[in-house]
Amino acid sequence: MATLKQIRSRIRTAKNIQQITRAMKLVAAARLKRATDRVLQARPYSEKLRGFMQSLAAGGELPPHPLLQRPEKIERYTLILITAERGLCGSYNTNLLRRASEFLAQQEGEPTLITVGKKGTQFFAKRGYDIVHSHTLPTSGARIADAVEIAQIARRMFEEGETDAIFVCYSKFFSAIRQVPQVVQLLPIEPPEQAADSAAIEFAFEPDAATLLDTLLPRYFLSLVWQALLEATASEHGARMSAMTSATDNAGKMIQTLTLKANRERQAGITKEILEVVGGAEALKA
Repeated sequence: MATLKQIRSRIRTAKNIQQITRAMKLVAAARLKRATDRVLQARPYSEKLRGFMQSLAAGGELPPHPLLQRPEKIERYTLILITAERGLCGSYNTNLLRRASEFLAQQEGEPTLITVGKKGTQFFAKRGYDIVHSHTLPTSGARIADAVEIAQIARRMFEEGETDAIFVCYSKFFSAIRQVPQVVQLLPIEPPEQAADSAAIEFAFEPDAATLLDTLLPRYFLSLVWQALLEATASEHGARMSAMTSATDNAGKMIQTLTLKANRERQAGITKEILEVVGGAEALKA
């Protein structure tokens, strides 16, 4: 049985941990607010650009473009995996790594990886996967420069024939307690599907359609990468805030349990000392 000194030592340790987890919870909550605002601000642009692509797809066949070229068979593909730089965010990284592993096991062809975040790099490097590029993110979250760098690397690999398809695995943000890992194809770009009853629309392009696609498709591809990074950043901060909230609450419950146990041990010690004094006094009278 633990002594009173040992119990009090555990209480001090639990209080120190509680202070750390509470501070991490407050930091994650502040960062989550900023990340959520960025996600909500970026979604309308992404949706509008997607709607524009959908309207172009309704106009019939588009001119050939490198980002639209579909191979007959995917022999080599690249997965962009977006994980966190560090842990202490519950099951966030575990769920992403599991989803990515399932996708790699199901997909046919030779895989290469572009990892964003140390957790994904460490996990798949130990398992012998070919990681062509590893990118780190600041603790505050992704920047547009990060999206540009990742998009340029992936686009170069696709246009030079090093890979036949580009996919991204990230966690889509819904709320602080709900983040869903998913895999989305980025390249070749597939125009959004049209409704079956929608009629074809004839467009007059100014400038010509090829010039328009040269400008539009790279921007559309970049917006997909940027949106994935923003969703992942918000998901990470949400998962970390939830994990630290749970850890802080558990530390509080542990402190209460240990305090109660310490009080009982102290009372038992006092009772024992009283009994010893009474026993000694009775012995002297005898």
